[in-house]
Amino acid sequence: MSQVSSPGSRGWRSYTALTALIISAHFLGSVAANGQAMSDMPGMEHQHHVRAPGSQQPTSGTPHAKRRSSGIIHRRAHRSPHAVHAQHDMPGMQHGDHGVGEMPGMEHSEHGMGATPGMEHGQHGVPAMPGMEHGGHEMGRMRMQGQFGPYTMSREASGTSWQPDSTPHQGVMFMSNEWMLMGHANLFGVYDHQGGPRGGNKAFAAGMVMGMAQRPLGDNGTLGFRAMLSPDPSMGANGYPLLFATGETANGRRPLIDRQHPHDLFMELSGSYSHRLSETDSAFLYFGLPGEPALGPPAFMHRMSGIDNPEAPITHHWLDSTHITYGVLTAGYVLDKFKVEISGFRGREPDQHRYDIETPALDSVSTRLSWNPTPELSAQVSWGHLHSPEQLEPNVSENRLTASVIYNKQFGDGNNWATTLAWGRKMNHPGRTLDAFLLESAVVLADTHTIFGRAERVGEDELLGHVEPAPVFTPTKFSLGYIYDFHLAEHVKLGIGGLGSRYIVPKGLDAAYGSDPAAFMAFLRLKIY
Repeated sequence: MSQVSSPGSRGWRSYTALTALIISAHFLGSVAANGQAMSDMPGMEHQHHVRAPGSQQPTSGTPHAKRRSSGIIHRRAHRSPHAVHAQHDMPGMQHGDHGVGEMPGMEHSEHGMGATPGMEHGQHGVPAMPGMEHGGHEMGRMRMQGQFGPYTMSREASGTSWQPDSTPHQGVMFMSNEWMLMGHANLFGVYDHQGGPRGGNKAFAAGMVMGMAQRPLGDNGTLGFRAMLSPDPSMGANGYPLLFATGETANGRRPLIDRQHPHDLFMELSGSYSHRLSETDSAFLYFGLPGEPALGPPAFMHRMSGIDNPEAPITHHWLDSTHITYGVLTAGYVLDKFKVEISGFRGREPDQHRYDIETPALDSVSTRLSWNPTPELSAQVSWGHLHSPEQLEPNVSENRLTASVIYNKQFGDGNNWATTLAWGRKMNHPGRTLDAFLLESAVVLADTHTIFGRAERVGEDELLGHVEPAPVFTPTKFSLGYIYDFHLAEHVKLGIGGLGSRYIVPKGLDAAYGSDPAAFMAFLRLKIY
C-alpha cells in the first residue's frame, strides 16, 4: 500500500496529527502547570483522603497524602483498585454540604456533595455527575467512568473491547480544566533465541506508549481521544524470529513465516463520543485511523494475562490481528452488563511500511456481543468478514469467528490473577477452515513478582509458503516466564525477566523444524503505570 498523497488523504493526515497534538498538548500543559502526575490509568482506583479548603485536618492516625499543588490531584499507587480518597483541591471545584470539592465528570452517591448544573441525584438527595462515582464515608469509593458507557473505566481494554471490571488499569492521570488525561507505557528490550533449523536470534525493542483524553460533552455526553505509538518499527521490516508465526510481509513480495511482524509506529489514533441514556445504558460511536474494530478479544499487549509477556502469540492472526486497522467506524449500544456493536473497517492488514498512515477504507464488517456477568468475568463472541486481508493474496477474503472468556481476580495486597481462554476460526474464501486455541494466564504477587504462561494450538497452511495445494499442520506451543520488578519511583518500575518455550512439531515438519525445538527470551521491561 502507498502512503497517503491525495488532497482528501491529506485531510485524514491532518485529523491524525490533530488527534495526537491535542493529547500531547494537554499532557505537556498539565505537567508544566502542575509539575506532578495524578496516578492511575483507566479504572485504577486508589486510596487517599480529601480535605477541602476550610475543612478540619484529618484526625490522628488517619492516612492522608502530604503533597499539595494547585490544579491537580495526587494519588499514591495503592494495591486495591476499589477505593480512592483525594486530599487536594482542583480549580473549578464546587463545595457542598461537607466542604468537599467537586469536579466535572464526578458522580457522588452518599454523604452530600455540592450541586452543579446538569447533575443527577442519588442517595440522600446527593447530586451526581457523569464520569466519577463516590460512595461511602469520607468519599470512600471513586470510579472513573469509561469512554463508551456509564460503568467503571477498568472495564475498557483495547479499541472498544471489554475486560473484567476487576482489572487493575495502570498509568498516570492529569486533570486540565474539564479534560481527564491519562498515560501509560510498557516498553521491552528483548534478546530472542528460537531453536531448530528455522529458528534464529535477534535483539529488539517492542511495546507501546499510550495517551488518552476525555471530557464531558453536554449533559450526558463523553468525548474521548486515544493515541498509541510503538517502537516496533525499529526492529526492521523482518520483525523477530518466532517459530510457527505467520502473517503480513516484510517487502511486499514474500510472506513472513516463522517471524513475528513489527507493529506500526501508529498503533491507534482514534476518537469517540458516547451518550448516556440512563444510569446503565449508553450508545457510542468510535472512529480510528488506525483503530480497532469490534472483532476478537482485547489485543494481547493490552489484556492483563498477556501484557507482561513480550512475545506475540502464534494465534495472533486468528484472534486479535485487526487491532491495527487503517479505517474503522464502530457503533455500539451498552445495556448494563451487555454490549452489542458493529464495525465497518478496512480488511487489508498493514503493509510493510511501518511509519506511514495508510489509505482508509470501509470494505469489511464485523459485529461483537460482550457480556460481563460478574466483576471477575468478561466474555465475547464476534464475527467478521475481512475483505482481502493479505497483501500477497488479494483475491482471498476471510470470515472470522472468535469467542473468549477472561477471568480476573484481585487477592491480598498487590496481588492479581488474570486468565484468558480464547478460540478463533479463519474461513478463507477460496480456501479452508482453520482453528486456533489459546490459554493464557499471569499472576502478579506484591506488585513485584510476575509469573506468566501461555499454551497455544493452531492450524496452519502457510508454513511452506503460498503453495497449492497447501498442507495443513497443527503445531502446539507452551511458554512460561517470570519478571522481577524494581520500583524506581512512584508509578515507574524496571523489570528483569525471561521466558522459555517448547514447541511440539507436527508430523511432516520434523526435517524443517527439528524435533520439538525450544526457545527463550531474556528482557528488560520499563513500565510507567
